[in-house]
Amino acid sequence: NPSQQDRIEMATSWSRPKLTTFSSPTLQTLCKRFPISLFLSPHTSSLSHSKTLNFLSHRRPSFSHYRRFSTRAAVSDNGGEARHYDFDLFTIGAGSGGVRASRFAANFGASVAVCELPFDTISSETTGGVGGTCVLRGCVPKKLLVYASKFSHEFEESCGFGWKYEAEPKHDWSTMMANKNAELQRLTGIYKNILKNAGVTLIEGRGKIVDPHTVDVDGKLYSTRHILISVGGRPFIPEIPGSEYAIDSDAALDLPSKPKTIAIVGGGYIALEFAGIFNGLKSEVHVFIRQKKVLRGFDEEIRDFVAEQMSLGGIEFHTEESPLAILKSTDGLLSLKTNKGTVEGFSHIMFATGRKPNTKNLGLEMVGVKMTKNGAIEVDECSRTSVPSIWAVG
Repeated sequence: NPSQQDRIEMATSWSRPKLTTFSSPTLQTLCKRFPISLFLSPHTSSLSHSKTLNFLSHRRPSFSHYRRFSTRAAVSDNGGEARHYDFDLFTIGAGSGGVRASRFAANFGASVAVCELPFDTISSETTGGVGGTCVLRGCVPKKLLVYASKFSHEFEESCGFGWKYEAEPKHDWSTMMANKNAELQRLTGIYKNILKNAGVTLIEGRGKIVDPHTVDVDGKLYSTRHILISVGGRPFIPEIPGSEYAIDSDAALDLPSKPKTIAIVGGGYIALEFAGIFNGLKSEVHVFIRQKKVLRGFDEEIRDFVAEQMSLGGIEFHTEESPLAILKSTDGLLSLKTNKGTVEGFSHIMFATGRKPNTKNLGLEMVGVKMTKNGAIEVDECSRTSVPSIWAVG
């Protein structure tokens, strides 16, 4: 998990990691017969030949060898003058994959730029932030809310161990959100420093591919030998009547006030995590799932045990119910209509029904990058797309 690895490296002063040794006998023989400079020629791809670089790193070449790797020029197909580029690698998206790939390429001597949208806690067509989903609207903020939700259970359990409270403990939602957002700002600052210290140029704005070697960022063009697409995905809400009243996981992590009564549509681990969070923060929680059991694909005993324990904790499950529409009453409360009927009285309705690739309006179709029906980019075993100079991760 790249994001987890990056967080580990944050705690260890960001020393350059040792790459694993590549053990191909054929490649080892070639490297013994030919000088290192041959493998660091201007025509060697910093991405497609990662195994070669892994082997070379075992021989510990000096930093000057790394710098030879960056020429920002390539011989033209007709043998004419070499074309010079602004960068060796231009990355679109500064999430876990984009940040890691960019700084590793820079450590090998490549000239690298990465573009990312301005920071916001909720992603959109115009907002994002350095750090990506895991850091800004996934793992990190979710865990902070999990920690907050655990205290209510501990207060209850502590009474059995002799603790007494003169008044019922109260939770201040705005304090939790303010501190959560301050932590996200701190982390995105750390990621910016990681890029800066690696020599990566950070450009704020929305990137769009113009041709196989050109990226447009808010009207300014940058030429590059290679392009890396690392834009990740976004939460998906099904298009049903009234879906505009629903929230997704991004919004659920940044609500201005505590939900009084919330319906969560979905039976996967993300839906259950949020159910546990809101239950611990004293919201009334209902979970609607299409299947008979939660956590499809998990061990059967785990599925049964998790549902049992969550039900005992006060979470109400509505099984084999598919959402058909969301209705809003004059008092502002929401109702969820399913194939079994209508449940009324929700302050919030959240969908945790999966994610979709964030590949719209990137210019991929115009340059010939092949994609699947749902917008995912097709790549080979080396993460290369159907266009040789364009790569994709995440």
